[in-house]
Amino acid sequence: MSGLVADLLLLAVSWTHVLLAPYTKVEESFNLHSTHDVLMYGVSPGSLHNHDHHVFPGAIPRTFVGSVLLSWVTAPFIHAGVALGVITSKFDLQFALRLVLASLNAFALILIRRAVSTRFGRQTSWWYALLTCSQFHLPFWMGRTLPNMFALVPVNLANYLLYNRAPNSTKASKNHINIAVGLLTFTAVVFRSEVALLLAPLALQLLIQGHTTFLNLVKVGLLVGLTSVAITVAVDSYFWNQWPLWPELYGLYFNVYLGKSNDWGTSPAHTYFTAYLPKLLLGTIPMAILGALLDHRIRSMLLAPFMFVSVLSALGHKEWRFIIYVVPLVNVAAARGARWMTSRKKGLFKHLVSLCALSLISLNFLATYISTQASVGNYPGGVALAAFNRRYSGQQNVHVHICNLAAQTGASLFLHEHASPFLSALLSSEPHVAEPSWTYNKTESLTPSMISSSAFTHLIAESPEMAGAEWTAVEAIPAFKRWKLNHAVLSKLKTGRVWEIPLDQWARALEMEMEDQLWILARR
Repeated sequence: MSGLVADLLLLAVSWTHVLLAPYTKVEESFNLHSTHDVLMYGVSPGSLHNHDHHVFPGAIPRTFVGSVLLSWVTAPFIHAGVALGVITSKFDLQFALRLVLASLNAFALILIRRAVSTRFGRQTSWWYALLTCSQFHLPFWMGRTLPNMFALVPVNLANYLLYNRAPNSTKASKNHINIAVGLLTFTAVVFRSEVALLLAPLALQLLIQGHTTFLNLVKVGLLVGLTSVAITVAVDSYFWNQWPLWPELYGLYFNVYLGKSNDWGTSPAHTYFTAYLPKLLLGTIPMAILGALLDHRIRSMLLAPFMFVSVLSALGHKEWRFIIYVVPLVNVAAARGARWMTSRKKGLFKHLVSLCALSLISLNFLATYISTQASVGNYPGGVALAAFNRRYSGQQNVHVHICNLAAQTGASLFLHEHASPFLSALLSSEPHVAEPSWTYNKTESLTPSMISSSAFTHLIAESPEMAGAEWTAVEAIPAFKRWKLNHAVLSKLKTGRVWEIPLDQWARALEMEMEDQLWILARR
């Protein structure tokens, strides 16, 4: 495998996940919809009243910095895509911006792969690329508009700057250290405050090892920190019409000081190490441990991430996405272990450890295939609204109510195909032919009687009977329910006659069970 092939593999896998699962979940909605609004309405004062965050602000304000940057980076590709005939609908814009975000994260991972090649050798870098692609969560989510995925880009750029050096080099250059510290500071201030808990042990480690000075850290931290505060306060105070507003500071106050994050559930202190890291890394963990045992450079590299996860474990509310930043560096450690396992001298031991490495990575790919299959079928809201748009395309005076489940599982603003603002208005200032304008309504907590007395012509509902007898179920939308063992395989396993199971049945041993979760209803 050449370096170029490894780079293209990282990019291709990130794009594949976007194309296979184009819809989004509620946790992605703020950045997705704010990017939609910046693209479609612009950022002038007269356009802000159209933005979705004024109607659905969420529990706390989030930064617009990532959404504005993503929309600006995506805009040239949108115009090119329209000129080439690739982008023909508003939903295609969602594809475009997600592919751009996935590409930015893939580019950062490619830089890390190249740093690994420089520091640990080409074959280790190939293993790094293969291990990263074999996992599910990082490649699947890096094209999704979670704040953490915006933060992941500068975090990985910082990692590249710190570790892109010769094998025997004892420290990164002063400029690289300063830029890396600056990137992490900016990320903590603007995107995700938990990155400060990654920066703190890293800065302490750099001080103890003599790679920088306290005065230099203070100087970089103050310069970048104050600049970052000025940027986020200026941008977000403008969009939210609150002065002064620093979203990450407010989020820290709301979630940590007031303890509101605990309302979403708490987990034991060990959860990151016993549940979320295994979930993120899959079979990579044994090879990462081996890599750390073999190489002092790996141990040094993993010290700050280990301290980061340990400190974050003190907080009650835990989510895998809070520690996603450590995955690329753990994969570097695993790649070092895999390289050792597959480079032993001839003999039985060489074959055994090579087989072990290949088995672990094969299990990764199997688990990723199963998770991807389930995830593709886990966005009924997006599927339902896309189906609704196709079914009633060309009709006038359509007023559809979108239920809460649909809104949370993919029914994004980009699927409001037949409502203003239209794609044609974005691309041209010339007068265009009037298009049928529908009403997409996401009002929550409506009772059946309120729905019956409304002007809705259609519903996307969680039950075909929920709105009474005056509605007709037009189409049911299935979604993933669970995995189950094939009945024929299960029967043979119960009898113990495993040898009687044909190969084709083994291939279908695990079956995905779907169930109807949403219904498109039309008024009788």
